[in-house]
Amino acid sequence: MSASTWLLPEFISDILPAEARGLEELRRKLLDLYQQSGFELVAPPLVEFTESLFAGQRADLPKKTVKVIDQLSGRTMGIRPDITPQVSRIDAHLLNRAGVTRLCYCGVAFHSVPNDLIGDRELVQIGAEIFGYAGSEADLQIISLAYQTLETAGVHGAKLDLNHPGIMRALVAAHPVLESEVDKLNALVREKAITSLKAFLAELDGVPPEIQQALLVLPNLYGGADTLEVARSVLPKLPEIQKALDELEAIVKRFPSASVDLADISGYDYHSGISFALYAEGWHNALVRGGRYDRVAQAYGRERPATGFSLNLRRLVQGLESPAPNEAIKTSWSDDEEHLDKIQQLRQQGHIVVQVFPDTEQINEEYIFTRELVIENDQWVLKSIAPLE
Repeated sequence: MSASTWLLPEFISDILPAEARGLEELRRKLLDLYQQSGFELVAPPLVEFTESLFAGQRADLPKKTVKVIDQLSGRTMGIRPDITPQVSRIDAHLLNRAGVTRLCYCGVAFHSVPNDLIGDRELVQIGAEIFGYAGSEADLQIISLAYQTLETAGVHGAKLDLNHPGIMRALVAAHPVLESEVDKLNALVREKAITSLKAFLAELDGVPPEIQQALLVLPNLYGGADTLEVARSVLPKLPEIQKALDELEAIVKRFPSASVDLADISGYDYHSGISFALYAEGWHNALVRGGRYDRVAQAYGRERPATGFSLNLRRLVQGLESPAPNEAIKTSWSDDEEHLDKIQQLRQQGHIVVQVFPDTEQINEEYIFTRELVIENDQWVLKSIAPLE
């Protein structure tokens, strides 16, 4: 047999029983958590036309998307790399509600290339979104729910990191030459490359000294809650900057242990307000990312305030301990109606019952047989199985 018959593409892997069970059990718990908080479940399609898939403001989506030709229409379709824009489309175009809408989801997303050298291209993405409310209360609920997500998974002590691309956006808007060089400028600020940033700004014509100084100080504006006080004292008193700092302050009051990094502008082309990430010991990158993205739904014909979060459920589960095997009941194989009725009764009560085929040994890692259904005195009864020494 050729290796090509079982070899999978790079950064794609099977999910084996223990991980699959942990994944499914956690998926159920989290969707229950979201629905108990008033979020309605939706399930967008795995593929759709690229015109709608790329309609949002995410510049990275086209290169992350695997494209195929629809054999019915001849148009190009994409396998979704991110479910969030699809949920935004559902809210804006299909539900079309006037008030607040809370939606949650869980499904497979696929990337054309991995995000990093240890990542998967196939993700199990789960998340929650709030549409139709622009106040900080929605951001607070989303961040609280993100925390509860990790707590439900058994991840405790997660660290919240906050940022706001509106500050950088206000500085860039202060002079046309900055807007034309925004990609390079953003990269230098995000990397905290102050020497290179200073040299780059010196090459630009007409940038006001106050704006140059603000851009140079921005990479150093990170730390605890007091970072916001420092930012107010050193950044220009532009209305957009003051508004962004006010929004950050509202979140910090609720989560005083949060850190702030005003140079973290990775969602510059997407986020319109507060953005955040949750980190935990044992994972090298953020487990949860989210924030406000008010402008995305405009591409679907109806601009709505929006905030939410998502995470790769498979990556989360891979960092957790494998779930303990389930206790199960074993019994012999037979066609006896009384026997089959007893098996069905036990299964309806929530027990796992495995019928062992004749002349075989039941081998698995997911079950521990603690009881056996046997016949005694013409009746099927449960007997305990002594644990192996």
